[in-house]
Amino acid sequence: MNKRKIRFGIIGCGLMGREFAVASARWPALLDLDVKPEIVGICDLNESLFDWYLDNFDSIKIATTDYHELLASKDIEFIYCAVPHNLHEKFYIDIIKAGKHLLGEKPFGIDLNANKKILEAIEENPDVFVRCSSEFPFYPGAHKIQKFIEQNPWGKIIHVNASFLHSSDINYDKPINWKRMIEMNGEYGCMGDLGMHALHIPIRAGWIPKTVYASLSNIVTERPDGKGNIVPCETWDNAILQCVVEHPQDKYDFPMTIKTYRIAPGETDTWSIEILGTKFSARFSTKYPKTLQTMKYENGGKQEWCSEDLGYDSVYKTITGGIFEFGFTDAILQMWAALLDEFSNPGKEMPYGCIRPDETRIQHKILTAALESHKNKKIVELKTIDG
Repeated sequence: MNKRKIRFGIIGCGLMGREFAVASARWPALLDLDVKPEIVGICDLNESLFDWYLDNFDSIKIATTDYHELLASKDIEFIYCAVPHNLHEKFYIDIIKAGKHLLGEKPFGIDLNANKKILEAIEENPDVFVRCSSEFPFYPGAHKIQKFIEQNPWGKIIHVNASFLHSSDINYDKPINWKRMIEMNGEYGCMGDLGMHALHIPIRAGWIPKTVYASLSNIVTERPDGKGNIVPCETWDNAILQCVVEHPQDKYDFPMTIKTYRIAPGETDTWSIEILGTKFSARFSTKYPKTLQTMKYENGGKQEWCSEDLGYDSVYKTITGGIFEFGFTDAILQMWAALLDEFSNPGKEMPYGCIRPDETRIQHKILTAALESHKNKKIVELKTIDG
């Protein structure tokens, strides 16, 4: 198959920039796609990051500390931008106005107002394709749950639990970084870093909270700065959002809990979703990446969870055998496959697409409601959040 090359620039050459670059190198593992990415340009203020890219990708023509060089290049049509939250508004708008297509990182603006301005730029440039990154719903178990949501087998939903948990911040000696600084990460704290992951499937399902009640925790209030000093650490470490949702088809209310924890003892980047219903329940966690649990229930019958090993059952088929186990790098590859498939085939019915700009707006309204709820110790109606 003669695949069309989509020429990419990367702004932000750290952890996730490298993961995308490696995903592009693994592209031959994917079957049946008619496009492939090519890394043409890289940009970061830290030039020491460039060597790894240049040593591994002969296609790179531009390596710069000024992202405007990528935006001016005719060799680049698509940008992956992974920069701190305080830079989202300026960088994303500049990328969009330059006519480059964009995959941006969550939360897609440091706050609701920044997100609004980014979305206005998208509306003013309708020919630019824009999506937001979130990898975890591309696990096979997560995709099975998405299929269940479409089928609506729950009877009546009793409760939805969605979470993203990790534990690296339990180390009090861990030096502070930008994600622990309000001026760079924003007031959302852990919710800005992790919230879109936990909200991706609920928002796509149309499970939009009517009300939000939030409990936010700043557990580690000081951290070393790496220079021998102790400095304030003011961002939220953990968040619990108790929401009431109206079922979009059946018009009844059910509770939904969203958890985003930076300090969750024993957890290492654990994404999970659980849907409990009167007739059918399902749950999946990346802690057990090949196991999907379901329960069918009939009145008076047994209540038994069934565990199914899914193996490597990806949406976009690969050379990998079905008996093998799916992991995070596979989820990234699947996310990028979904992005380029949707981009190159407008109007195609997607098995599951990346986060749309309008969905980032809903996320911001939920997180803004959470801040207001915690501050005023009250339940906040989402419809009262401006925007």
